[in-house]
Amino acid sequence: MCGRYSLSASSETIVEHFQLLRQLRFQPSYNIAPGQKILSIVELDDQSCKAVKLFWGLVPSWSKDAKNSSHLINARAETVREKPSFRSAFKHRRCLIPADGYYEWAKNSDRKQAFHIHRADQQLFAFAGLWEQWQHETETLYSCTIITTAATELMQPIHDRMPVIIPQDRYHQWLDKSANPEQALALLNDAAYTDMTTTPVSDWVNNPRHDDERCIQMC
Repeated sequence: MCGRYSLSASSETIVEHFQLLRQLRFQPSYNIAPGQKILSIVELDDQSCKAVKLFWGLVPSWSKDAKNSSHLINARAETVREKPSFRSAFKHRRCLIPADGYYEWAKNSDRKQAFHIHRADQQLFAFAGLWEQWQHETETLYSCTIITTAATELMQPIHDRMPVIIPQDRYHQWLDKSANPEQALALLNDAAYTDMTTTPVSDWVNNPRHDDERCIQMC
């Protein structure tokens, strides 16, 4: 799964990496948790990319209320086309979620060890995401979820699931609203994990209120 991640890059770096047309106001965070509004990249009708803030915890458009959104922080790649909560978004509302690392916890005897999973060169990457618009009377909520898949050999000792990472040269293909769903599904592979590494970190990150560089420091 993916329940916590980091995005500490500067606004300028994010703008350049995702080729955004506008400058960005962004506050870096080392400990992003579900229920927050998170930075996401969507494609406009002219195929340019725009950064938006989406609530992490997808609320399907047909939901009666938004109370259970926290249960949909992840969508499984294996069933994303068929699940009623995700199938429409998978066809029409795919997004990228910028990150420079994410956290997972491995069970070691009587305790859990936190790991920060990141690129070996410490550079930005992007999770495959879906977004949705929920509206009831005068209330509107834009929300998102992160797609996960089976763990690679790198990740298996830590967890059996991992977030899907879209390679940078496939960003447009993933965001393309006109793409065939089969083409989009083919992008949900683990190719980007060849550049990833894992770093054991301290229990400081366990508390989502802790948001500083200590979260990513090797223990």
